[in-house]
Amino acid sequence: MTTTTPPTDMLTAYRRLLDISRDLAATLDLDALLNRIVHAAADLSNAEAASILLYDPQRKELRFQAATNLSDSLKKGVCVPLDNSIAGLALRQRRPIRRDRVYDDPNHYGHLDKLTKVQTQSLLAVPLIAQGQPIGVLEAVNKREGPFTDTDEELLTVLGAQAAVAIQNTRLFLQSDLIAELVHEIRTPLGAILAAAQLLRLPQLSLEQREQTISAIETEARYLNELTTTYLDLARLESGRAQFERTEFDLRELAEEVVQLFAMKAKERNIQIEVDFPEDFPKVHADRNKIKQVMVNLVSNAVKYNRPGGRIRIAGYANEGEVVFTVSDTGPGIAPEHMKHLFEKFYRVPGSEKRAMGSGLGLYLCRRIIEAHGGSIRAKSKVGEGSTFIVTLPLH
Repeated sequence: MTTTTPPTDMLTAYRRLLDISRDLAATLDLDALLNRIVHAAADLSNAEAASILLYDPQRKELRFQAATNLSDSLKKGVCVPLDNSIAGLALRQRRPIRRDRVYDDPNHYGHLDKLTKVQTQSLLAVPLIAQGQPIGVLEAVNKREGPFTDTDEELLTVLGAQAAVAIQNTRLFLQSDLIAELVHEIRTPLGAILAAAQLLRLPQLSLEQREQTISAIETEARYLNELTTTYLDLARLESGRAQFERTEFDLRELAEEVVQLFAMKAKERNIQIEVDFPEDFPKVHADRNKIKQVMVNLVSNAVKYNRPGGRIRIAGYANEGEVVFTVSDTGPGIAPEHMKHLFEKFYRVPGSEKRAMGSGLGLYLCRRIIEAHGGSIRAKSKVGEGSTFIVTLPLH
């Protein structure tokens, strides 16, 4: 039976939708945008919860990116198959799907009920399409009173159309912003490589000078490789396309692995690195490669900015429901006025460029990865004594 909404309520809903559309158009932070969309969807449809799943065209699957009833640690990386889910059906058929009794539908993906601990009774799934391209699916779950109505479907369809364009525009904005910064950053190392290549053409160069010039080219090339890799990782995170493959692993073993990567550089500068984890340190459930990326970045900074003959300590301890690992160094430390900017995009502590090259993206990328796991990262430092970076992760 078709159900409708009284004209007065419809007018109020459309006024609310107009306010929401203005709000979405002014938001260029993807996480904030997705959060606003799901709360607006739940509000407009009077549903218990709402969520957004973004489409991964390479893997041909949907992944949770935001939901009103999921914690941050569960939002990202949860896969929903395209073939065996109501959300997937909505995207494949490019039309809204409404179910009053989802448990009667063979396409219902029941794994999510176990994950969210919310029993899905009714569901309204709306495909997100922008310029003919699939972006994802917007879902409203469990209508508070009665079944989802034609008006609910119409409102969420309009919201979905606006959301798809807003998501695409935000992705394009972030991409163009990153490209502009990348072009700016690569000009210096490219200029150095070009100058070195021209020097190698000079016949009067001694063998020692040639070796020095070749070493300079290798250094700049490695920096370019590191820079482009960082930008790609950041682009995936900010566009919602980053893949998180959670497994259970030993953080101490990971720390030992990272230490081996820097053993040669540390030895060259006579820097001692120690690992200090208790024997009963619990295993963590996270994306091992992503956490390794964070630890590598922190240890790399500790080596680059440390003093010759200094020390680095990687330690860990467990609290109730969470684990903490720290990376401490005996470097020059960071002045208080710079501490609040450490994890901002493109920020570099003034004067640090004299010690080592960098893009100002490493710590920002670390923050995005850790926050996507539902954790936190912070730093404490004292000028002349060194710095400590503290990473907190949920056990599960």
